[in-house]
Amino acid sequence: MSAELDPYTEELATSLAHMARDLLSEDTVEKTLDRIVSEAVARIDGCDEASIMILDRERTLRTVASTSEVGQESDRIQAKLGEGPCFDAAADPTVEVFRVADMGGSGERWPQYAPQARALGVGSMIGFRLFTNEQGLGALNLYSSQPDAFGKRSEQVGWLFASHAAVAFAAARNDAQLHEAIATRQGIGQAMGIIMHRYKVSEDEAFAVLKRVSQARNVKLRDIAHEVVETGEVPGAEGR
Repeated sequence: MSAELDPYTEELATSLAHMARDLLSEDTVEKTLDRIVSEAVARIDGCDEASIMILDRERTLRTVASTSEVGQESDRIQAKLGEGPCFDAAADPTVEVFRVADMGGSGERWPQYAPQARALGVGSMIGFRLFTNEQGLGALNLYSSQPDAFGKRSEQVGWLFASHAAVAFAAARNDAQLHEAIATRQGIGQAMGIIMHRYKVSEDEAFAVLKRVSQARNVKLRDIAHEVVETGEVPGAEGR
């Protein structure tokens, strides 16, 4: 016979299940990220503000969602300085969770970031690395204006929350990339159709024209295709 859950654990399990379902129902990455940070503030003890910092394709850290300017500015400072707990969680694959009990006593570890964080009103914070199958995505950052705001329960709940959020984020991002790939393919196909009709060439020859222009101008193929579709002109086609 299974043991009964205490009311808090049962409510948490139910809310996480609802959150996971709701996150997967969002139709854009932006909405998913906004939902993650707002739910974090609502559900994690001690959390006043939340943000998500990610590593983009150029390995640059940037904030993609935040419930306040405090989170945005804190993330900006960390990215600029290259130090701070959320920077560590996002950029260092060995760091999965980082808790700062009192920002006022963190000057030795982060001598540049800590005093600026205190000036922003950050008393304590905790960061969770967002990742799936060892693929680093960024960090979920939680802020409080009070020191010692995040206890063991906050850390445990935050870790569960970050795990759910990472899966939803990865699913949303993969879906967005799929839509982008489909749109790119459609755009290239439309541009090829224009070239085939105008110059009476084959499909392979039309693609070769696009590729040549892309290489000559050092512009992505999809952008050349978009220009052809928008203007009806084929840049540099006279030299094809």
